Amino acid sequence: MELKDTIELMQSEDYKERFRAEYYQVKIRLEKLEAMLEKWDNGELDFTPTCPRMIYDGQVQAMSDYCSVLIARAAMEHIVIE
Repeated sequence: MELKDTIELMQSEDYKERFRAEYYQVKIRLEKLEAMLEKWDNGELDFTPTCPRMIYDGQVQAMSDYCSVLIARAAMEHIVIE
């Protein structure tokens, strides 16, 4: 799934579909950031990051925490996200 695949869900009148879109968007962005950091660790980036690594690591942690909260909320609200 790509970000563009979540557009229809984001526009839905059903909050559960909008919730799924929100979760998918965060998860997609997190996976892309983690892939970028893996390339950085392996010396495979084709650009020089602007921020220090600890900023990106903090972002990964925050996004991971947010995904965990969304997963917990989905369970409580009976929203199937995966």
